[in-house]
Amino acid sequence: MSELAQVKRQPHIIQAEELPDRFGRGWYCLGLASEYDEKPVKLDYFGTRLVAYRGEDGEVHVLDGYCPHMGADLSEGCVEGNSVRCPFHGWRWGADGVCDDIPYAKRIPPKAVIRSYPTLEENHLLFMWYDPEGGEPIAEQRPPRIDDLFSPEWTTWQMDLMTINTNSRELIDNMADVAHFAPVHGAPINEFKNIVHKHTYQQVLKGGSERLAEDGELTSVATYYGPAYMTTYMTGQVEGVFVESRLLVTHVPKTHNSFDLRFGVAVKKMAGMSDEENREMAKLYTQQNREAFFQDVHIWHTKTRVDNPVLCDGDGPVNRLRQWYKQFFVDRDEVPSTFDERKEYVVDYHLRSA
Repeated sequence: MSELAQVKRQPHIIQAEELPDRFGRGWYCLGLASEYDEKPVKLDYFGTRLVAYRGEDGEVHVLDGYCPHMGADLSEGCVEGNSVRCPFHGWRWGADGVCDDIPYAKRIPPKAVIRSYPTLEENHLLFMWYDPEGGEPIAEQRPPRIDDLFSPEWTTWQMDLMTINTNSRELIDNMADVAHFAPVHGAPINEFKNIVHKHTYQQVLKGGSERLAEDGELTSVATYYGPAYMTTYMTGQVEGVFVESRLLVTHVPKTHNSFDLRFGVAVKKMAGMSDEENREMAKLYTQQNREAFFQDVHIWHTKTRVDNPVLCDGDGPVNRLRQWYKQFFVDRDEVPSTFDERKEYVVDYHLRSA
């Protein structure tokens, strides 16, 4: 027996460090913009309560949800103009977070200010900006417009909302985790690469899919814009018909160990089909996408966190992805300049099959 064979291999001990006590800086999607009107909406995000409402100016405003006077829930109040009035003592809070009326007071206390959050609407979605430092949105990180979503040739978003009880990094890991596609999704991958540049992280792949491409080829270009908003352009096949689709995968942390995930699908209508046939085709492809995505959800709910994964040469750039993700959890002036340079990481499948 060789000397090497006599050496007893030590088991690898999984490590999981304590989670950082802050949430990532960036734009977060709060669902379809059409879901927000003059009625206050209760949002339990970022470890606290928020309130969202559409003012008379047509804009959706997001404020801290608890009144600092005596702690009432502002989402139980009512909207007046661009302000929301507390249901407990009637204090009214403007879109800028400043108290603008107390019915029984001659003077409003200077400390009567709550946090307000920048918002925007794009791609029929509502976004809010979150920054633990309280900074204004970074201009180049604005979610880009997707022209297809404004074309009559495409269906509207079909949305699902679910709560996932784990840390959001598990979701982000999917961008680099090429090895899970075949065993989890029945989707063998032929080409796979990641592209990292500043606040964006892109996954480009080609392969097959029993569910989404049948006997044809599946192609996908998925891009994260910041820590929580990802869109995908995908081509596949359903019942022998070529299908183009747009996918939405976006989340908002509720706590450090749970997040709300919104999953959306929009499909390009097929030429030569009636409106009814297009609706049925879109419905079928949307359902197949949902079923594929929910396979990941089951894994997330049953796995454990691993900060020191044992990786092999066929795995994607998991550690590089995690380094990119960390930039949103440090102060702006601490973000490494290394991400200013565009870099590509290609998984060598010839090596894997050798």
